[in-house]
Amino acid sequence: MKRQHFHTRQTTFRQLETFLVVAERLSVTEAARVLHLAQPSVSTQIAKLEQSLGLKLFEQIGKRLHLTDAGKEVQAGARQIFAALDHLDMRLAHLNGLTAGQLRLGAVTTAKYLVPRLLGPFCRQYPQVEVELNIANRSEVIRRLERNLDDLYVFSQPPRHLDLDVIPLADNPLVVIAPAGHRYTGKRLRWELLVDEPFLSREPGSGTRLAIEEHFARFGWTVRPQMTIESNEAIKESVAAGLGIAILSRHTLIHTAPGNLVELEVEGFPIPNRWYLVRWRTKNPSPAAQAFSRFAEIPSDTPALPQ
Repeated sequence: MKRQHFHTRQTTFRQLETFLVVAERLSVTEAARVLHLAQPSVSTQIAKLEQSLGLKLFEQIGKRLHLTDAGKEVQAGARQIFAALDHLDMRLAHLNGLTAGQLRLGAVTTAKYLVPRLLGPFCRQYPQVEVELNIANRSEVIRRLERNLDDLYVFSQPPRHLDLDVIPLADNPLVVIAPAGHRYTGKRLRWELLVDEPFLSREPGSGTRLAIEEHFARFGWTVRPQMTIESNEAIKESVAAGLGIAILSRHTLIHTAPGNLVELEVEGFPIPNRWYLVRWRTKNPSPAAQAFSRFAEIPSDTPALPQ
C-alpha cells in the first residue's frame, strides 16, 4: 500500500493554526479564548488533525495537557510551514510595493495608549496591510517574543537577556498620583513624607514595577506595596476611590476623567522612563515591519540594549 504523504492528507491550515495555539498554551480553554472560538470547536479541529495524521498529538496527565513526541514533531513542522508562508508574504509584498502584507505587533499594557496613535496614520497610509495587535502584560509579551510570534514589540522595560535591537520610541515618565483633594496636593514634598501612605503597585515583574524598583534603589528608598494590582486601569480606579497612592505613567492620566486624580509634586520625580520598539537582532524584518519602523521615524542602526 502506498504511503500517504503529509501534503495529501486532509489537513487544513486552520487545523494547524489551532494546534499551534493549543500546543503553546497546553490548554484547550485558553486556546479557545485566544482564538475567539467555542471550546468544542477547538477540540474538533484537534480531533480532525489527529484523525488525518493517524497519531495522538496530546496526552492528558492529571489535569494538564502534554505534547506527545508526534505532537512535538508536528509543532516544529507547522512552525516551519507558517514561517515559509510569512517569507512568501514578504516577497509578494515587495512585488506589490507594500500594497498588501501583514504586521504583527506585541505591546505591553502600558503602551496601549501609544501604539494606536502610531497605527492610526500608518493604517491610513497603508490600508491594505493587515495589522494584528496583541496587548498583554510584560511576562506574556516576553513569552511571545521568545516564541517569535510577532514582528515587533513595544516595551517600557525590554528584557536584557535576549539578543535584541532596542530602539527608543517615546518618553513614558512615571509620576506619583493621588485621589483628588489629597492633603499634599499642590505642595512640593519628599518621598519620605509619603511612606505611611497606602501604596498601590503593579505586580512584580511588570515594566512599571521594575522601573520603580530601580529608581528607588538609586535613592536608597524602600517601596512596600500594600496592594498589587495587575492593571493600570484598576490602580487608577482604586486610587480615585481613596485606597492609596500609586506611581504610574503620566500618559495614563490623560485618559482619566478630570477631577478624579492629581499628580503629586515629589522630589526625584517623575521617574525617567521610555517606551522602546524591540525586535530580534537576527530577524529578517518583513516589508510591513520595515515600513512601520520608518513611519515611526525609527533608525535602523540603533545599537542593542546594553547589558
